[in-house]
Amino acid sequence: MTDTARALLWALTATALYSLAAALAKLAAARFHVLEILFLRQSVVLASTLPMIAPGFPASLSTRRPGLHALRILGAFAALGGGIWAVAVLPLATATTLGFAQVFFMGGLGALVLGEPLGRARLLAMVLGFAGVLVVMRPGVQGLMDLRALIPLGAALGAAVATICVRVLSQTDSTATLLAWQSLMILPVAGIPLIWLWQSPGPADAVLMLAMGLAATSGQWAGIRALRLGEAGLVGNIEYMKLVYATLLGLALFGEWPDGATLAGAALIVLAAVLIARRGGRARS
Repeated sequence: MTDTARALLWALTATALYSLAAALAKLAAARFHVLEILFLRQSVVLASTLPMIAPGFPASLSTRRPGLHALRILGAFAALGGGIWAVAVLPLATATTLGFAQVFFMGGLGALVLGEPLGRARLLAMVLGFAGVLVVMRPGVQGLMDLRALIPLGAALGAAVATICVRVLSQTDSTATLLAWQSLMILPVAGIPLIWLWQSPGPADAVLMLAMGLAATSGQWAGIRALRLGEAGLVGNIEYMKLVYATLLGLALFGEWPDGATLAGAALIVLAAVLIARRGGRARS
């Protein structure tokens, strides 16, 4: 088997695991607060990153840009917490579709913050993508729309902010430093409110939370493996398989089936995101 084929298999595995983690979070959200789910999820993630963080701790927290790390943590918190909140209140396929707006936010932030070229074609693709977002949000004749759709959009914006921060921080800080800050700092941000919100999970709930954390962590490692074996553009396009997985999991676990507006909007969003990725790949080459 070629490295490209292995990369595709790892990427498909990563997207499946991320989708499974989202579905398990939706199940947990029926009984637990979003912040508790996030706290327990990140606890599992922290346990998995300890082998990389522990040898250099606390020196791994040393950085010349603590403010930028703080901004990154806020973005990551919005992305992770908003992502869980989104699947709690929206169908899985809808939340997943709107999450793809991260690509458009990254394009705009990359141009504003990093000076990356935007170009007419990429700008038109971003407009097309946001048109897809509006289709999913269903603005009615009276200008009404499902405001819950703003939750995954906020999560997508947070993810874009965190990603842009990582691009800048990776030029001066080590991987261990980047891992240490996110792994250690998100826990207290999510954990302090649990003084008032904590609800002790039973054995079945604990297994559910553990499975969610393991799925998210395993998805992260599978994604890293895919990027080591294949080109970023090729691996990135597999990201849109999340919509297929989310649709199947939503149907199997929650009886959800995306309606025409969601499917039409998803088509526009995925098309726009693929166009942006291809333009970015050509620019780098």
